[in-house]
Amino acid sequence: MGTLSNTIPVQPRAERTLPLRAAPGARVGAGVIAGLILAVLVTAAWLSPNQAGHGSHTQLGLAPCTWAIWFDKPCPTCGMTTAFAQAGEGNWIRSLSTQPFGFLLVIGSAAVFWGALTQAVTGARLGSSLTGLLRPSVFLILGVLFVGSWVYKVLIW
Repeated sequence: MGTLSNTIPVQPRAERTLPLRAAPGARVGAGVIAGLILAVLVTAAWLSPNQAGHGSHTQLGLAPCTWAIWFDKPCPTCGMTTAFAQAGEGNWIRSLSTQPFGFLLVIGSAAVFWGALTQAVTGARLGSSLTGLLRPSVFLILGVLFVGSWVYKVLIW
């Protein structure tokens, strides 16, 4: 034990140790997350991208976008389903140009799928190592990118 200015004893900082493998519940949760994301990605690959750059969601039985009908402008998520469908066909450039934030979500979804699957199968503690990304600055950047993609979509409408 050291001292600070030879008057105050300083205790060594306790090391926080994590188990080498994720707990069974965390592994099951990661498996559920991987399954849900895989369902989204497979569904997107199954869809035929609408050539207009929006409206692919109607193939899922959803109504046409009322925002676009009422305002004749794209809604904030306009083109996301189409961007996923284009990426599902392997047309990455078209996906990016259709809806940049949608393309970012495709890449993020694929990364989370593989990370969750790895944690579920091997028990690697990937989820806990990425919690540092859950910071306000990251969400602010994502918000700016989301709004920027909407502005882009309005401009190309």
